[in-house]
Amino acid sequence: MILPGAAVKVTNPVDTYYEFQGLVQRVTDGKAAVLFEGGNWDKLVTFRLSELELVDATAGRKKGK
Repeated sequence: MILPGAAVKVTNPVDTYYEFQGLVQRVTDGKAAVLFEGGNWDKLVTFRLSELELVDATAGRKKGK
């Protein structure tokens, strides 16, 4: 289930943001607003829930530090 605060990846191959990962800001009417942050830019984009999949936001982090 995709909820606000979840890390997601765009799975629609024809979308400009395909494979981008971001954080869900809000979910309404079967759509989610996803925040992408990249260096000197931030972008909030709305997607259908079917175009997103959950990702593990902690993957690649070392434990204990």
